[in-house]
Amino acid sequence: QAQLVESGGGLVQAGGSLRLSCAAAGLTFNTYAMGWFRRTPGKEREFVAALSRSGVAKSYADSAKGRFTISRDNAKNTVYLQMNNLKPDDTAVYYCAARFGGHRGVANDYDNWGQGTQVTVSS
Repeated sequence: QAQLVESGGGLVQAGGSLRLSCAAAGLTFNTYAMGWFRRTPGKEREFVAALSRSGVAKSYADSAKGRFTISRDNAKNTVYLQMNNLKPDDTAVYYCAARFGGHRGVANDYDNWGQGTQVTVSS
């Protein structure tokens, strides 16, 4: 059974940076596209970024473009989300997700999810 474990969340001031990591186990990592999503109370999960199996093709939500970078290390079975110039609106629980096949920006297309890591950005 696939397991995804996120880490790297925390409290940061506006304008600061965080790097989230998601370690995967129980799946053949390089056959899975990876995505990052986030959720705030009372809202649906929101797409943040996604990455193809090879790491070449990437897609971002408009809110993440120019500030966030998704990457992966297939040798370490890990996907990352580098977040720069953070804003209070980025405050959320961030989840990584894995999807067998191509990368997508829709949460329902992903089969495997981590437990999430809290990111709080203070103004």
